[in-house]
Formats: sequence, C-alpha cells, structure tokens
Amino acid sequence: MVQAATDPSLRAILGKAESGRRIDESEALLLLRSHDLPALGRAAHAVRMRLHPEPVVTYIVDRNINYSNVCAASCDFCAFYRRKGEEGAYVLNHAEMRAKITELLAAGGIQILLQGGLHPDLRLDWYEEMLRWIKLNFPVHIHGFSPPEIVFFAKLNKMTLAEVIRRLRAAGLGSIPGGGAEILSDRLRPVMAKGKCTADEWIECMREAHRQGLRSSATMMFGHVETLEERVDHLRRVRDLQDESGGFTAFIPWTLQPALRMADVPPAGSFEYLKQLAVSRIYLDNVPNFQSSWVTQGADVGSLALFFGANDMGSTMLEENVVKAAGAAFRMSEFEIRERIERSGFVPRARDNSYALLAT
Repeated sequence: MVQAATDPSLRAILGKAESGRRIDESEALLLLRSHDLPALGRAAHAVRMRLHPEPVVTYIVDRNINYSNVCAASCDFCAFYRRKGEEGAYVLNHAEMRAKITELLAAGGIQILLQGGLHPDLRLDWYEEMLRWIKLNFPVHIHGFSPPEIVFFAKLNKMTLAEVIRRLRAAGLGSIPGGGAEILSDRLRPVMAKGKCTADEWIECMREAHRQGLRSSATMMFGHVETLEERVDHLRRVRDLQDESGGFTAFIPWTLQPALRMADVPPAGSFEYLKQLAVSRIYLDNVPNFQSSWVTQGADVGSLALFFGANDMGSTMLEENVVKAAGAAFRMSEFEIRERIERSGFVPRARDNSYALLAT
C-alpha cells in the first residue's frame, strides 16, 4: 500500500481529488511543485479507477500517415518538416497512400491518423479530394488535421473555421487529433512554434469542431521553456472548454524530444513525465481518458503510466515519423502492447476512436 502524502497541504488536495471534488489552479500548481511522486500517483490512480472501475486498459490499432512534410511554420522542436523545394520534401500520391492503408487493414487496423505540415500551395479542395478518395476506397476512420492545420487552411483559403470544418467533415473527416497544442501560452508560441496558430485559435478550432459534432483529443508537450504556471494554464483552458462542449475524448501529455534546434534544453525525464501525467489526471476531472505516452517514454515507463492516471495505451502506431525524426524510436506491436497491459494486471481491449470496446 502506497503511503499517503506526508505534507498536510498536499494530503488535503489529494484527498479532495480522490473524493471526486474539483481542485483549482493554485492547488494544481502546488501538486506540480511537489516531489512526492508516490502520493501523486496513488491519487491519480484512484481517480482513474473511480472513472474506470473495470480492470481494462484499451488501445487502438492505427497508423500515422503524414501526407506531406512541407511546412510554412518553423517549430524549434520539429526535425520532421521541410521547406517547399528542400531536399527530402514530399507530398504523398494515391499509390503511396494506398500501400500504407492496405498494410494497415491487413494488420487489423481501423483508423488512420492523418497529419502533415502547413503546405503553402495545397488548397482546401486538395484535402477534400484526399478525404473522399480514402473513404471511397477504404473502411477506415479518419482522425485528421490538428488545429494548426485547420487554422492554416482557413487563412490560406480565406474561409471561416466553421466553413473549413464543415467541408472537411462532409468529405469524410471523422475526428480531430489534439496535436499542435504544445503549451497553450501566447508567450511561448512565437518561441516554440513560429507560424502556428495562437493558443486562442487552437481552442476556438476545437470549440467549433465540437459544435459541429466532431470529437477530438487534447495534448500537451512539456519539458522545454515553459513555466509550471503555464502548464497549469494549459490544463485550465482544456478543462474550461471541456466543461463547455464535452468534446474531448482523451488527454495525452508527453515530453519534448531531443531537438537539434533546442539542444541546450535539458530533457525532462520519466519522473517529470509521470508527475505531469498524474497532476493532469487529477486536475482534468472532466476528460474521461488518458493515454500513456510510451512512444516518447518507452515501454517500461509507458506501462508504469497505467498507475499514474492512464487507462489507455494509445496506438500501435504501425508508422510514426514526427517523433522518430526527433530521435525517439520506441516501437511496440499489438502483441507487445497487450502483453504489457496483462503484465500490469489489466485486461487489454482494442477500441475505436470513441473509446468503445471492439469485439474480441
């Protein structure tokens, strides 16, 4: 049995969370400043088990397809993007996409995560045609286009966010990934994510998607030049929108991966990752699912995350390019994911994008 926190103020906050009461931003900040990782993990796991009392950990079989790496933004942490005309720049054609999706279906996959750079030449009808072609030819759910992409589409095509989302949804878009959030701080975004949408634009894109019936995930990339206060404010923005719309299915925090342009930033380790995961689970009391970021942390820490608030092992990621380009190369097959879940004492179950369990 993990011992309760020894600090009285910390113990009071964690007891409040375990009993189902909401903590505020000042309390979340105190938790992040704490180093009592066992106590944080115990409370986060209690919250997780209250929301998901069944002994199940879920995962999804899908594939990341990066339709292009050409990007008008210049994020300091990204080693994946290329400028238009630069060596290694590409846009996938139908034959290349067919091969990737066919391989996914052969492996029992049900979803593609479709994302790319902010391509300065591709207009909205190009994306609509791609979506329609995929839906016409393959029985897959399309989880695609993070808010920076959708905001960029709107500006490039001189359309409203509502119109862009409506057209993408009509063409076959099924849900929106929470990428591109990094830290939702307008102080940081010009430093970390030059050329991407603002924090308010990220939130407004998700608000409009939820308004139109599209569900989405939310993410946080931390461990770089943000403050703890900015991490808490990021969580507050997500919780506030979830209170309003209920459209977030999951939250996925992960740490900055090694980046050539940010080589002076010391990497955040597993302690910091597990602490942030636990505090996020405790604070985001209205987001039902939390994913383990084993892709950035490795299988061991990814399994440990199941006791720090995570109830989902995320994706098998038949293909992953963005994190890999930054130097992380952790891989697990569906068999290995299931084995890890079982070794942790849970029952592995495949799911769909809405977290509905699939027939075994």
